[in-house]
Amino acid sequence: MPLELSVLDQSPIAKGTTAEEALANTVRLAQFVEELGYKRFWVSEHHDTNSLAGSSPEVLLGYIGAKTSRIRIGSGGVMLPHYSAYKVAENFHVLAGLAPGRVDLGVGRAPGGMPRATMALHDGKQRPIDRYPEQIDELLGYLHDALPPVHPLYGVKATPIVQSPPDVWLLGSSSETAKLAAEKGLPYVFAQFINGDGGEAAMRSYRERFAPSPYLDKPRSMVAVFAVCAESEEKAEWIAGSLDLTLLMIEQGMAVNGIPAPEQAAAYRYSPYERQRVADNRRRMIVGSPARVKDELYRLSEAYETDEIMLVTITYDFHDKLTSFRLIAEAIWG
Repeated sequence: MPLELSVLDQSPIAKGTTAEEALANTVRLAQFVEELGYKRFWVSEHHDTNSLAGSSPEVLLGYIGAKTSRIRIGSGGVMLPHYSAYKVAENFHVLAGLAPGRVDLGVGRAPGGMPRATMALHDGKQRPIDRYPEQIDELLGYLHDALPPVHPLYGVKATPIVQSPPDVWLLGSSSETAKLAAEKGLPYVFAQFINGDGGEAAMRSYRERFAPSPYLDKPRSMVAVFAVCAESEEKAEWIAGSLDLTLLMIEQGMAVNGIPAPEQAAAYRYSPYERQRVADNRRRMIVGSPARVKDELYRLSEAYETDEIMLVTITYDFHDKLTSFRLIAEAIWG
């Protein structure tokens, strides 16, 4: 059975380019993968960074929705503890009204930035991470006008009232979120591009613990993974060098002022420890020719027991990114 493929784009800013170019590329990519037949196009939330332009997924999605017509659009994700569940529900009701029947609301609990950005988002107050499970219940209540009578804000409506509220997905890179998604009866995405270990166990826990809900009667899941595909193994490795170096720099607290070029990655003098970190990080990626990427995607599908995989592709050259998604689509669907 052919896989379903989706895209998560983080609006990466290549070194020497601008945020405006990165956002324009995200919109262009959404249109491109829609024509190729990808199922979803999600955008991320990151704060206080010079290398990623996507700080406000709900705003970016409104523009993408207007520039596409069929592909499902969504957040990958909104970092819910930063916000009022009520306001998030209203934002996504507006999106669902503008793009009926094709909006996903992926939510997570990560900060999406360094501590100073979290402080700025919370006006210096503590981030209420412990309320995350309760916030999910409130979000669902507002989206479906189903707050329980005992809720202190019972009767408040998240307007506009739309015919097709967005589908809510829980996003995570650990078994904790998998268990929460199972308990809530919601779809779940494991972010292997963030954590290369433990994903299969987390997904198994999700399936085993899943409790049907008004929103979903059986488990529904995806796995998200970095992917770089090119015409040859050698070219794919060359292109992926940019991502290898970017991840290493982030881990070591180096300033990342834009995604580095492959030439910069090739010229970097890796220590033995850094070479090991690059190898370890490759567990979060699929890199290679179309044939190799196809084989790896099907292996990943079997390991996670899911028929939908979300691809995250970061390259220095935007045309390499377009080529990667095209080659993967041709390899999977012919």
